[in-house]
Amino acid sequence: MFLQAEAAAPSVLQLFMPFIIMMVFLYFFMIRPEQKRKKEYQAMLDALKKGDKVVTIGGIYGEITALKEDYVTLKVADKTEIKVRRSGIGSVVK
Repeated sequence: MFLQAEAAAPSVLQLFMPFIIMMVFLYFFMIRPEQKRKKEYQAMLDALKKGDKVVTIGGIYGEITALKEDYVTLKVADKTEIKVRRSGIGSVVK
């Protein structure tokens, strides 16, 4: 009688297998791609140079006229320049 009761009890591995599968799924489909995107974004910010045409996160188009460590100066119109944090740059326009 004890043999049947022991055979019916699930093992610890069987209990945690759905959680392990879910964590692997989350890593490969959510965490890893986000880390890759973050690394590409940081590389884009590091490669900014004077004369690049960029779009800010807020949607402002401009050309970089000066670069500092934590901000850039954008020329958005004739005689109009604004300072924007580097992290506020959304993309470089080709």
